[in-house]
Parts: sequence; C-alpha cells; structure tokens
Amino acid sequence: MRLVFGVHPVRELLKTRPDDVEILHFSQGAGRAVSEILTLAKAAGVRARPAPIEQLRRLAEGASHQGVVAEVAEYRYASFEDLLERKTDGPKLLVILDGIEDPHNLGAIVRSAHALGAHGVVIPQDRATGVTATVAKASAGAIERCRIARVVNLSRAIEQIKKAGLWVAAAEPTGEKELADADLTGPLALVIGAEGKGIRPLVRRHCDLSIRIPMAVDLGSLNASAAAAIALYEIVRQRRSLGALDKARQGG
Repeated sequence: MRLVFGVHPVRELLKTRPDDVEILHFSQGAGRAVSEILTLAKAAGVRARPAPIEQLRRLAEGASHQGVVAEVAEYRYASFEDLLERKTDGPKLLVILDGIEDPHNLGAIVRSAHALGAHGVVIPQDRATGVTATVAKASAGAIERCRIARVVNLSRAIEQIKKAGLWVAAAEPTGEKELADADLTGPLALVIGAEGKGIRPLVRRHCDLSIRIPMAVDLGSLNASAAAAIALYEIVRQRRSLGALDKARQGG
C-alpha cells in the first residue's frame, strides 16, 4: 500500500484510478475542496472515514495533507515498450531522468512534463527516487495522468528510444548548443541529470546532442525541475511556431 495526500493529488486519483483507493481518511469541516472529494469518493464507491487531525498528520508523516489522506494500491508504472509504441498526435516527446533522488524534484518535473505535453517520463529503477506520496503531492496529481516508466538500464533504454526514431538531447550547463538554437521540433527525448551530479558520462555518450540554457550570470546549473520546465517550454514553443508557419504556408 501507499499513501496519497493533499487535495489535488487525491482528486486526480479519484478521477483517474478510483479502483486503486482502499479507503479515504478525511478531516470533518476541512472545507469545500474536501467536500468535493467526498462527493467523488461516494460516486466511485470508495469508503471514506473521518479521522482526527493527529491521525492524518501521522499518516502524512508531518507533511501538508490539507485534510485528506488516501490509502492506495501500489503505483502502477507504465510499460516502457508502451511508451515507445503508443501513437501520438504530434511528434513524440519523452523525458528521461538520470538519477533524480529528490522526490520534490521528481514530482515537479512530472507536473511540468504533463502540463507541457510530454507523452511520458522514464526513470531508472536504481539510485533514484520512485513514485512516493511526496512525489504525488509535488506533482499536484499529475502522476495519475502522466505515464511514468521505470527501466533497469537507462543507457539501453536510450538506445531503444533512438531505434524508435527519436533524437535524444541531454540538457547540460556546458551543452554544445543554446536551447533556442537547437532544432527540437521532431520526435525527441529530453535527458535531465541528477541534482548536483548531472548526467552520468555513460548515459551522456548515448545522447545525440547536448543543449544548454543560457544564463545571465554564472550560477553553475539550475535546479533539475527548473531546467526541465524551461527546456520543455522551449520545445513546445518551437513546435507551435513550426505549426503556425506550416499553416501560413498552406494558407498562402
């Protein structure tokens, strides 16, 4: 079993995977947001049980639970092969995370990936955080909608991604090209390295190109989740610009 807490994560869970919820603990009088969650739980046939604040705080291990904690079945990771084979409307976009250990960073990256149209996130099985209650909270429920695959060997996974027709771009402080100068409009996998350590040399050798985010001052590198959000936004910007150009050409 795992725990999911917080208004947004629990709401998304009840909307997308209600059958995974074993029981919902809630604080009476916690507000309209929790009342809406209870309505969703009732409609889905999920058991809901009032609980004192002390119990909710204990279940959430002191984190901000916002008056609601769900006991849930273990998180079901997506199949890596399914990520590669699944058809998409536009060019495929995957996010590869090399050794992210901070659950807040993982949650924030998944949230950005989902919001900015990535089709999935790939994480290693070892030496990295998996999906936890903290990750779910930091993602604001995005883990329930964004496909996350876990692989044993990240380098081997990158080679499979390349065989599937995607270019692989490593985001690094010393990248060969500035973010805006690289062509990111085609099928792409974006690699983000671990906090402080960056992308491991072995993983980097399997990438097709490296990109960097231009900095106004020398601060070394950005936080992994900030770097991922900036890079993903630039990918979206380029693809939309290309789409607008194509439409203009067709109209002409």
